[in-house]
Amino acid sequence: MATSDNTPHPTDLKLHQKSRQLEVSFDNGDTFKLPCEFLRVYSPSAEVQGHAQGQEVLQVGKRDVEISRIEPVGNYAVQLTFSDGHDSGLYSWDYLYELGRNYLSLWDKYLARMEAAGADRAPASAAFNKP
Repeated sequence: MATSDNTPHPTDLKLHQKSRQLEVSFDNGDTFKLPCEFLRVYSPSAEVQGHAQGQEVLQVGKRDVEISRIEPVGNYAVQLTFSDGHDSGLYSWDYLYELGRNYLSLWDKYLARMEAAGADRAPASAAFNKP
């Protein structure tokens, strides 16, 4: 996804490792703190999004995922590498802005899909340790 002329441009990216959030500030004054788990489950990669509408693959067990690397891609995107090894998909400025603006509704949608599937946000090894 290319960046459109109408999308604000990022002015700052900060990875907060302790809270596992990526803070993205834009030139229109908007700032979003996006959890690593959220960014991972909404990765723009074909592996997550599928190749067509309705082919999205539900990402389970990503609660504890972290961003281990951020690489700029030209002047239009970043590539994020996650602690689970996922590193495909380019997060364009348009896409990051869209994720930030729609965070609450997208997060609710993800949680509803997880519940409907009977899936768990906890990694498989942590799921065995439940009381």
